Amino acid sequence: MPRMATRRINHYIFREILTPTLLGLIVFTFILVMGRLPGLTEMVVNKGVPLGSIFKLFSYLLPTFLSITIPLSFLLGILLAFGRLSADSEFVALKSTGVSLYSILLPVLLFATFCALITGGLTLYGQPLGKSAFRDQVFAIASDQASIGIEGGVFNDSFDGLVIYAESMEDKREQMLNVFISDERSAQDPANIFAQKGRFIHNSGQQTLTLRLNQGTIHHLTSGVKESYQTIGFSTYDINLDLNKGLTDTSSRGKSLGEYSPRQLIAAKNSATDKSQRNRFATELHKRISTSAAPLVFALIGIPLGLQSNRSGKGAGFALALGIALCYYILLSLSGTLASKGVLPAAVILYLPNLLFFSAGIFFIHRTAIEKPISLLLPKPRPLLARLRGAKK
Repeated sequence: MPRMATRRINHYIFREILTPTLLGLIVFTFILVMGRLPGLTEMVVNKGVPLGSIFKLFSYLLPTFLSITIPLSFLLGILLAFGRLSADSEFVALKSTGVSLYSILLPVLLFATFCALITGGLTLYGQPLGKSAFRDQVFAIASDQASIGIEGGVFNDSFDGLVIYAESMEDKREQMLNVFISDERSAQDPANIFAQKGRFIHNSGQQTLTLRLNQGTIHHLTSGVKESYQTIGFSTYDINLDLNKGLTDTSSRGKSLGEYSPRQLIAAKNSATDKSQRNRFATELHKRISTSAAPLVFALIGIPLGLQSNRSGKGAGFALALGIALCYYILLSLSGTLASKGVLPAAVILYLPNLLFFSAGIFFIHRTAIEKPISLLLPKPRPLLARLRGAKK
């Protein structure tokens, strides 16, 4: 076949895949975003968080969403594109002109490689950066809400076990004057604190919020066999504040595994002395690499399945894409669990789902190329009913 004709066929197949892929990407990403919308909306309505900060949070979540929706959308695009080619007999027409199934794999595999590179970049680098930025932004919002919530002449109970009162505010509301604090975080040792000045100190690196008081006294009433009253003077006194009643959770301020870059995962794995910790770091690294190859394995398995489901419609293609992706990610999750427990090395078990789908895709493509039907180990409904009726007679 002339090179010009081959190029036109490749462009045509590329366009057929591109349109449903982009539509699927929009739909799937929108669905995932909507899942996080109620919590972020609550921050706007009840906490008064500016919309600009909410948009930042959404943008930080996008790498995580896209690392899932890009492979899924690409699989949907392949199933719909090749399903239409088969339903409209265009694939039969191509074969009649001497175009084999193997010859039209090139544009699909090139597109799959492009999607795999994007997915790999998002999974390995974009997702950790996004998660880290999301955590920092949530902490910044929570700490800002805490400091902004303090008003002169008003009692504030935003923090668990603390009631804060400031007679007035100055320096654009950053410094409190004549501060009174009722500290009941320890029920056995409550205290009242008086200070001339107080200021919030934000430490974004350690994700902590500190209230620093100057020139004051701490009053304790100790209970026991004999009650006693203690007064302690101070020039500087720091209170570490708990933001659990705010927008974030102090238990999540430490750097999570998903925020590590590949280089940090390798360094942490090499320096870890505990075997379970080494397994966790190795599992996270190899899981990200394995997930990056999802578009490639989806391409191999999606082409023959798309050609087989020729007259099932777009709804069937959508359901089939979800089913295949669900099976793939369940196997990947199961492999990750086994790898983290040390059942098998992470460098082996986390690539088994890709190997399984790759082998199935090669087998299905071969069966389709020689015009043999593909059986997914499930009998077709009509032949099964015919057999049952024959058995009854």
